[in-house]
Amino acid sequence: MKIEDVKIVGVAGAGSMGSGIIQVAAQAGFQVRVFDVNEAMLQKAQKTIATSLDRFIKKGTLTEDQKGEITGRISYSTDVNTLSAAQYVIEAVFENVEVKKELFKKLEPVCGDDVIIASNTSSLSVTEMASLVRCPENFVGMHFFNPVPMMKLVEIIPALQTAQATTDVALEMGRKFGKTPITCKDTPGFVLNRLLVPYMMDAIRLLEDGVASAEDIDTAMKLGAGMPMGPLELQDFAGVEIGYYVGDIFFNYTKDARFAPPTLLRNMVKAGHVGRKAGRGFYDYSEEKK
Repeated sequence: MKIEDVKIVGVAGAGSMGSGIIQVAAQAGFQVRVFDVNEAMLQKAQKTIATSLDRFIKKGTLTEDQKGEITGRISYSTDVNTLSAAQYVIEAVFENVEVKKELFKKLEPVCGDDVIIASNTSSLSVTEMASLVRCPENFVGMHFFNPVPMMKLVEIIPALQTAQATTDVALEMGRKFGKTPITCKDTPGFVLNRLLVPYMMDAIRLLEDGVASAEDIDTAMKLGAGMPMGPLELQDFAGVEIGYYVGDIFFNYTKDARFAPPTLLRNMVKAGHVGRKAGRGFYDYSEEKK
């Protein structure tokens, strides 16, 4: 398949990452078919995308007419057969290989042998997932970053079985979506998370050991290293449980202590202090939540 053959993009999963991918695909001019088993998630994705596009309108980089054109290119369904028209399908379901395996089973009778399936995984083995599909040569990792409409990076991860032509199309799709793609081997964490996760775990250890307060740790990295957000603010924004889950996957795979979630992180997840969305994480957002 060549990039010119891709007219319709399918997105499986309408969560926070999925909704961002849906938006950038539609903004790039593709017709987008969205599948999710949960009708409420589809409705939430529509609202999220509308809100995101409204922000661009307020900035003056998008018009109301353009917003209408973008949203008009998107259709939503709880029927997996909606993806049968797509030449390129991006899965953005929960980061669990069993969940993804169930999705691939649903895609098998729907997608033709020439359809490329790209996984928006941040931590799982692309090679393992490729072994679960009928045409592994057409499977590739395509890791976006949150919030997808704003973040310019996308990691393209070929599996051991991925054909070079599939990688080439994935790279070009990244560019079509307005991103800068990089290619990396199928190793735990790829590039960004392999650097980012130990950094965040070290920040938690500093807090756990009483070296400095959360505010001072974040301030040090923002003012001393030029980070737009401190590591603890970032985890509250993204979801504390995601940092724990990803770190645990990397540690179990590599046995490298740099990835091991500290006790404080484990206890925060058990207590439900998972960040901004819960009203409490490394910071207290209870008043903001009200």
